[in-house]
Amino acid sequence: MGNRNTTQSPPPPTAPPPQPPPQTTAKRPAPAPQHPPPRSSPIGRILGKPMEDVRASYSFHRELGRGQFGVTYLVTCKSTHRQFACKSIATRKLNRKDDIEDVRREVQIMHHLTGHKNVVELIAVFEDRHSVNLVMELCGGGELFDRIIAKGHYSERAAAEMCRQMVTVVHYCHSMGVMHRDLKPENFLLLSSDEDSPLKTTDFGLSVFFKPGDVFKDLVGSAYYVAPEVLNRNYEAEADIWSAGVILYILLSGVPPFWGETEEGIFNAIRRGHLDFETSPWPSISISARDLVKKMLCYDPKERITAAEVLNHPWMREDGDASDKPIDFAVLTRMKQFRAMNKLKRVALKVIAENLSEEEIIGLKEMFKSIDTDNSGTITYDELKDGLRKLGTELSESEVGQLIEGADVDGDGSIDYMEFITATMHLNRVEREDHLYKAFEYFDKDKSGFITRDELVHALKQYNMGDEKTIREIIDEVDTDNDGRINYDEFAAMMRQGNPELVINRRRK
Repeated sequence: MGNRNTTQSPPPPTAPPPQPPPQTTAKRPAPAPQHPPPRSSPIGRILGKPMEDVRASYSFHRELGRGQFGVTYLVTCKSTHRQFACKSIATRKLNRKDDIEDVRREVQIMHHLTGHKNVVELIAVFEDRHSVNLVMELCGGGELFDRIIAKGHYSERAAAEMCRQMVTVVHYCHSMGVMHRDLKPENFLLLSSDEDSPLKTTDFGLSVFFKPGDVFKDLVGSAYYVAPEVLNRNYEAEADIWSAGVILYILLSGVPPFWGETEEGIFNAIRRGHLDFETSPWPSISISARDLVKKMLCYDPKERITAAEVLNHPWMREDGDASDKPIDFAVLTRMKQFRAMNKLKRVALKVIAENLSEEEIIGLKEMFKSIDTDNSGTITYDELKDGLRKLGTELSESEVGQLIEGADVDGDGSIDYMEFITATMHLNRVEREDHLYKAFEYFDKDKSGFITRDELVHALKQYNMGDEKTIREIIDEVDTDNDGRINYDEFAAMMRQGNPELVINRRRK
């Protein structure tokens, strides 16, 4: 997880291949004025252009999301008072040449794809001494799966409409010489809360320019959605179709086609390639829908259906044969459970770490001391990078990546002792009943046997995660019996469930 590239990505094409004119039926947001910086401004090392303070033009508000390198904020343009999203990428984390090239390429690709109704619009780009800031249109309607779950019902026809918008983007990207490489539900947002809001594709941080015949070898993407040829480090643009096929499978069944409790377990299931169309709800899903899923998840990329062929499939066409009969409600329940537990889970893991005995963590304690070279009690990014290199095989590549990307729970840019222990303790600590119960009791302050909304608010506020939306999402996701509270069995099931958000951002062979 922390490293990348086995091949150099091709440079941007000098001229895009012929394609239909961009779809611009959705109203594009008016770019906010970006005044030229003073001539004396120093040149930024990432983008190679004069530095400019984004906060001179935009006011920053709450956090909208967080990734490996960047945090996305809600911002307001000071001159127009319009709201946008700003992805702020910390330049201190961009220490490798590959990371810098990735950010440059993300900006290039977003400019290159601008104008399509299903691609999030890039408004302006700033670089200052601390960060690169990408100001984009705000997708206020939230994530695709959240909308589906909130509605409580949908049909094959609705699933076909959603998938059509996704594959339209894939077709557009490929025709413009771009491979996305990280298609997953979280990267499809709704522009607004309107019923007919368009889907917007976002996060082109792993995307690359390509020409027909270019072969890629770097292992990138998110575990459940990775194509088998990506695991084999020998792939072309067809890998995007596989990822879209995985999303369609989830839309129709509520669970991913290839399941595992660990990252390696997921990869092994993908390599085996067995697709389940026998268990519920598949017998009630139309033959036409199953046919399309099979063609998108064809193991041989050369035999896999293309984006244009997907859009012309009888089930996918606007006047096609997708049924408007509601899909089984159990699918929504499954999807809800699949949807992510990371917020509550991360706090619960920290509670477990704080309750481990001295002998259980003595090795990790010594590891922390060896990395914390200035004895400050916290590990900086550079200390972590250097320390883990010296430790050699003490941690697996996967564990190193998870530590770098996920250990900083409080978001202060460094890793304290408890965050380090939380991130590195072995999974079997989580599986033990006594540890799980201690974590449950931490939230269940009144010892009622349930975690209530108020108790969640109290606990999560200590970690700056106590907003109403987060609390509501956690209750909705974990509360499988829908009584508005989380009991111990629901909590334990959530903690033991494999993590669907395992991200392979970069891997070196």
